[in-house]
Amino acid sequence: MTTPPPLTASGCPMLHGAAFAARPDAVYEQLRSQGPVGWAEIAPNVYALIVTQHRAAVTLLNDPQTYSKDSRLWAALNSGQVPQDSPVLGMMSWRPSVLYTDGDEHARLRWAMDDCIARIDPHQLREITRRSALTLIARVIGAGRADLMSDFADVVPMLVFAELLGCPPEMTSRMVTACQDLISAGPEAARGAEDFAGLLFELIQMRRQRPGQDLTSWMINHAAKLSDEEALNQLFCAVGAGVIPVAACTAWTLHLLLRDDAYAGSLAAGTLTVRRALEKALWERAPMANFSVHFARHDTQLQGAPVPGHVPVLISHAAANTDPSLPHLGYDSRAHLAWSAGPHRCPAISQATTIVQTAVETILDQLWDMALSDESADPPLRHGPFHQCPQSMPVSFPPKSHDRLPATALAGGSS
Repeated sequence: MTTPPPLTASGCPMLHGAAFAARPDAVYEQLRSQGPVGWAEIAPNVYALIVTQHRAAVTLLNDPQTYSKDSRLWAALNSGQVPQDSPVLGMMSWRPSVLYTDGDEHARLRWAMDDCIARIDPHQLREITRRSALTLIARVIGAGRADLMSDFADVVPMLVFAELLGCPPEMTSRMVTACQDLISAGPEAARGAEDFAGLLFELIQMRRQRPGQDLTSWMINHAAKLSDEEALNQLFCAVGAGVIPVAACTAWTLHLLLRDDAYAGSLAAGTLTVRRALEKALWERAPMANFSVHFARHDTQLQGAPVPGHVPVLISHAAANTDPSLPHLGYDSRAHLAWSAGPHRCPAISQATTIVQTAVETILDQLWDMALSDESADPPLRHGPFHQCPQSMPVSFPPKSHDRLPATALAGGSS
């Protein structure tokens, strides 16, 4: 089966477009009416099953014998039913990386990924993030206003990853531009993906000649003996899976601290850590709203719901985290699925958390008196099925002198 069965008169829930971006919770309620797993349209004429129940999601994520990550199993794609220019293919088409492999091949690529990420020094990561954040704050501190998305949250992780990858300064701005195009929901996304892959290839060749203490050098020289294609796609995966969720998590954590009176008051009194606010944001606003794409190897059932083989099955991290049947575990609990679960659980939770926490603490330290320009409504979301990320988050604050910022060099890597 490659197309959804007939549904109610309301039609198939749509996980894309302006209506979904405006009211995602209403769409998740519509999906829940189908059971723990339900059909949705994730792009024009592209259908997938969406898991909205927390227990069903955990079951699937821990069952690699039944469910594969290999999107070459996708029957509708193989039969030409998925438009070749579909916007979801950039995130769902198979690549030789840890994200799309199973078994021994996944173990080999995960070995390389885990080892390389583990080599990132946490103190250095905090310093890179702080320097990157200060660089961006310096651009707006005198203006008295900023967009926390485009001016800060979107760009901090890009600058951090550019340095972690070992980008020379002259390549960093190109890397940031390519990443910005890549994460957009517009026609420039395909160009951004192509430009970013080209930059990674260029960087790999550079680091083969001049290895350094960076992710690129560690990946291409790892004992797993990755080919250039594998190394490129591993790095592509690391950045793609890191930049967007970190940006969204940074924004939602700041939004919670600026909007929620209880949190803002506790923060001012020193009784609440940014980390606790971050965990609440992960429960309520999972950055990867719907992802962790799997394919059943054969027709099966999940918590009593039929799951045909060779159909994409997405975990709705957003819906599973807010599952009404899930007992409230408290926001200090980390049983949420924002980082996924099972063998494909995010390999860089500690590093991602460090970037978010450091970035948030740095901007709150420098712009402690900023306020949301509109506290009456949630910010509009970017379009698309995968990410739960604000389009913009305007703030205002009394303009300040650049002299109050600590002396800092522009963020960026070294050759």
